[in-house]
Amino acid sequence: MLRRVLISAGYDVDSFCSAEELLHSGRAEDCACLILDMNLPGIGGPELQRRLQDSGKEIPIIFISADADETAQQTVMDAGAAAFFSKPFPIEALLAAIRSVVCFSLA
Repeated sequence: MLRRVLISAGYDVDSFCSAEELLHSGRAEDCACLILDMNLPGIGGPELQRRLQDSGKEIPIIFISADADETAQQTVMDAGAAAFFSKPFPIEALLAAIRSVVCFSLA
């Protein structure tokens, strides 16, 4: 559903089933923004954030989660996440966060 909403908002969207799929795709370099679930299968969202940072990729990341605690949320925000949303969240808030980081990263 999120993919359809983003496409209807005018974004070019790729979706991946796992962090490993993204890493092996070679598409991470092309991303203007990543929307990551905290609890991805395999490599979790926070670990993917760390790996991307360690490799020198500065991609704005917006985290979403249905069950992250405040400590986990604070950890990813301290590590540079652009935003964090707990499910369910208002789609307009997510779209505003995306516009903010995409416009900023293109400037």
